[in-house]
Amino acid sequence: MKIQPYFDKLEGSKEYKDFSKKHPDAFMVAGFFVLDLEMKKNIHQIDYYLPKEKKVAAFTLDDKVILQLLEVMDASRIPEKLDAETEIDLDALEGILEDEMKNRGMSEDIKKIIAVLQVQGGKKVWNLNCVLSGMEILKAHVEDKSKTVLKMEKVSLGEIMQQVPGGAKAMAGSAGKEGQANEGDVKKELEKLNKLEEQIEKEKEKLKKSVKKK
Repeated sequence: MKIQPYFDKLEGSKEYKDFSKKHPDAFMVAGFFVLDLEMKKNIHQIDYYLPKEKKVAAFTLDDKVILQLLEVMDASRIPEKLDAETEIDLDALEGILEDEMKNRGMSEDIKKIIAVLQVQGGKKVWNLNCVLSGMEILKAHVEDKSKTVLKMEKVSLGEIMQQVPGGAKAMAGSAGKEGQANEGDVKKELEKLNKLEEQIEKEKEKLKKSVKKK
């Protein structure tokens, strides 16, 4: 799965050409990708920053090109400009993560990768959040040029569920005598979350905010 064809598809689309004429000062700031390694229902999105409006133009590139204007989390911050040249392709992310996981003694399988590509301190960085087979979330930062894993940590699904409206209640309702959530119920909750497009958008904004703070 290569990333360049998506940039080519965007630049060749009528939506982008009309947009660039209307907003000649806009510049690319991020790539947002959801790679579902099981269901193969992927999302590919490229974001442009509009300096005058202080908004983000998000181009979704799956099937037809769709443009959405989004509010930014912090209007006082100007994101760094991103170009289309990358050393890491989308299909290489899984292997890079798996190699580092093995080095750290992690044996889980990666089920889904949520990837945000941005320029951070002058360097292109992949901010990755992955759903693992062990019902945990893997968070990692990978520098694009060197393909080096800068940071990696696992977060329990319980912590994630606590941050989702209704998540804590759902887990509490399915808890056993010792207060532990039933794994089957938790999986059902995760499947529901994966189907909600608005939750993906919230996760995207959360990731962008996290990267900007680094």
